[in-house]
Amino acid sequence: MRKFGMAAVKAVDVLAAATVVVLAVLRAPQADLLAWAFAVALGGPLVLRRRAPVPVLAVVSLASAVSVVLGFGTEAALLAAVLALYPVALAGFGAWGFAGAALCVLGAGVAVVIVPGLPIVPAREGVESFSTTPIATMSYCFMALAGSWALAAFVRVRKSQEVELAELRTERAVAEERLRIARDIHDVVGHNLSLIAMKAAVATHLAESHPDEGKAALRTIEQVSRVALNDVRAVLGAVRDSSASAGLDQLVEDARGAGVTVTASQCDLSEVPAATRISAYRIVQEALTNVRRHCSPPRCRLTTAVSAGQIVITVVNEGSAAATGPPGHGLLGMRERVALHGGVLEVGGDPFTVRATVPFESAVPFEEVGVS
Repeated sequence: MRKFGMAAVKAVDVLAAATVVVLAVLRAPQADLLAWAFAVALGGPLVLRRRAPVPVLAVVSLASAVSVVLGFGTEAALLAAVLALYPVALAGFGAWGFAGAALCVLGAGVAVVIVPGLPIVPAREGVESFSTTPIATMSYCFMALAGSWALAAFVRVRKSQEVELAELRTERAVAEERLRIARDIHDVVGHNLSLIAMKAAVATHLAESHPDEGKAALRTIEQVSRVALNDVRAVLGAVRDSSASAGLDQLVEDARGAGVTVTASQCDLSEVPAATRISAYRIVQEALTNVRRHCSPPRCRLTTAVSAGQIVITVVNEGSAAATGPPGHGLLGMRERVALHGGVLEVGGDPFTVRATVPFESAVPFEEVGVS
């Protein structure tokens, strides 16, 4: 899409240059070699007006001034200056660009009015020019140049506002994702904290009468609290989001029920800490949502693997890309999830692949800490 847009822009510039050349030749007093030379000098540089806007404006403005003095097409000279001024003003050099173009074109017009014998080639009868209708022509040139500058300034401001709006939307998406992350904490640490409270009560009650059982309860509190603390550091929040406990198998089944063809190869995640499992769930959820929205037919291959203290999630889109909905913030949410654990997210390729590597510390099973 971007290549097509760049090709369209280049085609517009080539068309603008050709229009100026043709207009300069048609409006010249005589279509000889000199007229063609000035036509090319006016229109030729416009092909590069977006790549080198300031040099192009300087060349075109100078060529416009010379063509006005010589009498080769005021209209073409003005059109060339207007087209060359626009990208300069769009790039943020508007005031200097407008001053330069206006000085060259209108300065040449003033010279034609006050210097005897100019223009060198007189205009044809009935044709408005600086020599025949100076006030009207100068006003027209000024309004045309000012219009080009104002349009570019307006477009530049709009683009700036669009960038700011995109940044605000990104910040809002980040905030929303962090809020979703926050809602996971109840599932991560709620049970552990209740166990800690229960064991603390037992330890307090048995501290004097049964010191051995009291010490065992304290050891349980220590181990369970370490697990809970690791999870709190990974997932920060306050309220419950029950969907995170559904599991990847149910998530795959739900995706299939929504029309997504999922080939799943999953491993046992029972040794993975709850915080990491929830993040894995969210990553897979976002990836499958992207497949459903942006692939036709919606088809993918899901693989999860656990090794060396990390879980690797891979989702390969096997369907063809199809923009079936507005762009969302799925990738941003996945990056937030992975970043919480110090992991790595890789996206792209052909076929489009999402690969998340999420490290974790080994969880302490409840059986090992005396919890039934």
